[in-house]
Amino acid sequence: MEHNRELQVILDVGIALSAERDVNRLFNLIIANSMAITNCDAGTLYLLEDNVLKFKIMKTLSLNIDKGSNGETIELPPVDLKEENICAYSAIYDKALNIEDVYNSDLFDFSGPKRYDKLTGYRTQSMLVVPLSDHDGSKVGVLQLLNAKDTEGNTIPFSQSYERIVLALASQTAIAVSNMRYREELKEQMWSFTEAMAAAIDERTPYNASHTRNVAKYSGKIADYITKLHDEGKEENYFDEHRREQLVMGAYLHDIGKIAVPLEVMNKATRLNGGEREVKTRFEIFDLKAETYLLSNKISREEYDKMLSKTAHAYDVVKRVNDAGFLNDDLRAELEEVLAYDFFGEPFFREIEKECLRVVKGTLTTAERKIMEDHVVITERILSKVHFNKYFANSPKIAVKHHECLNGKGYPKGLTAEDLTLDDRIIAVADICDALLATDRPYKKPIPKEKAFDIMRGMAKDGNIDGRLVEYLYECIDD
Repeated sequence: MEHNRELQVILDVGIALSAERDVNRLFNLIIANSMAITNCDAGTLYLLEDNVLKFKIMKTLSLNIDKGSNGETIELPPVDLKEENICAYSAIYDKALNIEDVYNSDLFDFSGPKRYDKLTGYRTQSMLVVPLSDHDGSKVGVLQLLNAKDTEGNTIPFSQSYERIVLALASQTAIAVSNMRYREELKEQMWSFTEAMAAAIDERTPYNASHTRNVAKYSGKIADYITKLHDEGKEENYFDEHRREQLVMGAYLHDIGKIAVPLEVMNKATRLNGGEREVKTRFEIFDLKAETYLLSNKISREEYDKMLSKTAHAYDVVKRVNDAGFLNDDLRAELEEVLAYDFFGEPFFREIEKECLRVVKGTLTTAERKIMEDHVVITERILSKVHFNKYFANSPKIAVKHHECLNGKGYPKGLTAEDLTLDDRIIAVADICDALLATDRPYKKPIPKEKAFDIMRGMAKDGNIDGRLVEYLYECIDD
């Protein structure tokens, strides 16, 4: 009967340990159950970190001491891995140690517990120390239990049967801790890969230096604000740690396809992108030719003056159009006039120059914009080659929808509101917000916050983005 009860305890606690995902609750679970099973007064859990045993949880029922249970740091020096210390010995040799009375034992250096007793008035007597080692023998830490009690509250030695139970629980705990650490290492590996790739994209161009980080930051802010409203009973949705991490990772990944976009497209600061110098040289050559024609009596003074006036006017228009963020109707009409100029039959402009100068908004031609927009398709193609573990399985799906619109007018797939999750919509809003507020874009000046959000509200009114999320970001973004 007793054996079956012990086995049932081990199984029940083992199931609880395997299901637990929070490290602090896991530590509390092993301490609480070990103390309850052995009916002891105190327990300390150490974890092996940086080749020392660090205090994680300390409990003493009779002194009402409970430290580290909520994850707070215990301000005590760690225990060095030296054989004279009983906890270190247990960890080094992977051996359980059962001491009946520390004051009547010379097996180890018990000066630490004795100093503690002197300071607190406590009397450390029986001690059970059990190593935490996982299935492959890796050392995780040590569990130390103090002062087992009988039914009348007297301090007694820890029985051998308790030793077996606690050793079994410690082994299961070690495996659970190792699994948690492994999951954390996988997460850190994914984060390091993602952040490195994002940094590589942003470093390709000075005009994208902080975009990825800002989109991730704004996405996180919206998620946190939604969770805050949920806690206040004002929002149905919320983001737990897992969902928030998937969202932020998706934001970090959203522009990874830009690694394949040519720099001459991504860095195109003006419509002609430096080609205005070639235009100027061509016009100067026209002026010199006109002077030669004049001196050789091929043209009249009137024709000469008219040609110089044309080249001067044309270059003036080129300068104004080249740097303009948007071409209004008057400037477009003036541009079309000069684009028709010729030097005695030789066109003033090449066809590619005409195409670039006719761009109404921004700096990219239709073909260049298609190349730029393809970064989303390339992002999806790249991410499809990467194995994302279960924890981050949604991140690549979220990353590739930030240019889709609720009204179906986005790209690359023309998705609609029914196809776009809350997470998808958040990254879309965050991406547009940074595009408007950015101070490092080659084709536009930064826009003040109020004007930027007025533009976004207009986009929401047109059915492009989620207006509710625009307001959420407005409420939580820093000025």
